[in-house]
Formats: sequence, C-alpha cells, structure tokens
Amino acid sequence: MITTELVFVRHGEAQCNVDGLVGGPRTCTGLTNRGYAQVEQVALRLAAEHRDRPFDALYAGPRIRLRQTAEIISQGLRLPMYTDDRLDGPVHGAADGRPWTEVKTAADGGPHAHPDRPWAAGSDTWNGYLARAGRFLQELTNQHQGERVLFAAHGETVIAAHTLLLGIPMASPAGFMVSHGSITRWQHHVNRLGQARWMLDRHNDTEHLAALVQKATS
Repeated sequence: MITTELVFVRHGEAQCNVDGLVGGPRTCTGLTNRGYAQVEQVALRLAAEHRDRPFDALYAGPRIRLRQTAEIISQGLRLPMYTDDRLDGPVHGAADGRPWTEVKTAADGGPHAHPDRPWAAGSDTWNGYLARAGRFLQELTNQHQGERVLFAAHGETVIAAHTLLLGIPMASPAGFMVSHGSITRWQHHVNRLGQARWMLDRHNDTEHLAALVQKATS
C-alpha cells in the first residue's frame, strides 16, 4: 500500500540557464519560451493523473522560475500553490549572476567538488545546503503524512530528497542528472506486515517532453 507520495518537478528552462549564469535571487528573470512549453507539458500530464488520484498540496520556492513553474501547474490542476522560502536552492553569495565557468574555475570545481567549502564568498557549502534542505523536506513529509504532495523545485532540491530518503552519505562522490521539466516521484510503501520504506518510483522522467524534442528537430 502506498501512503505518502512526493512528486518533484524541476522548473522549466530559465534564461539564466541559457546564459550560463548562476541564477540566484538577483539574477533569475524567469522561464524562457521553451521553459514555459516544458512546464505546460508537465501540467497536462499531471492533470490527467490528478483527476484519478488528486494531489493534496503544491509547493514552490521563491525564485521567479520556480513560482512561474508552480503557477502553470496550479492553473492546470486547479490546485492552490504555496510558496515557502525554505524550498529555495543553495545560497550563491557573491557568485550570483556570474558565469558558472568563472565560478567553477575560481573554486576548483562546482559546489559538489569540495562539499564542505563555500564555492564563493557568502555561499553555502554543498553539504550544508543538503543538510538544511533535507531537514525541511523531512518536516514537510511529516506534515503531509498520507497525502500526495507536488513540488516545483530546483534540481538541487531533488538531490536533497534523494540524499535524505536513500540515506546517502554527505561525502558521496556520486550524483544525479535532473533535467528541466522532469518528474521525480517518491512513494512511501507499507507492506502487509506493516513494514514501511520509501521507494523511488521514477527519477528524471521526461517522457512528456518528447513532442517538444521532435518539434525542435523536425
């Protein structure tokens, strides 16, 4: 039996992604036209699911690209949207707005490369972000036991959920690809013996975006 379900939608393509910039609060200007199209396809897919097994809540972080993603899903599912600052991505500090290539060169790699060291002045550490995001996701999971919850999320939030629910050590060198407009789903299962565990139903599912890929290549 499935009890709680957590469904994460990574935001659609944003302008800061196209420009290769660190998209912190000062820099994020929202989704591109392609990003809007990606999220519209997500909303269509989730709306069909919502009719049979309604979602109970929709959360988004505060950055523009997340709120725009959640707004499209909210309209498609007719589900209220809640914005919570604790669902924001990592704090980038002085890296906000700079090209990622410059930031990674100066830091000798991306945030994951030296997980206990800030990648710019005033930034998080990668492990610090994972711990903070994991604590909040655990709080939300406890709050919504037995419910289906949707998130318009950063890719880093999806990774934080995996780290929490899989019990991955903070220092693990492994990582996860999280594409724009992808769906990741966690389900809490309880078997006939009353034994419970989280199971990853799908990760980085982009099947609903196939029509956009075909259109772009035709």
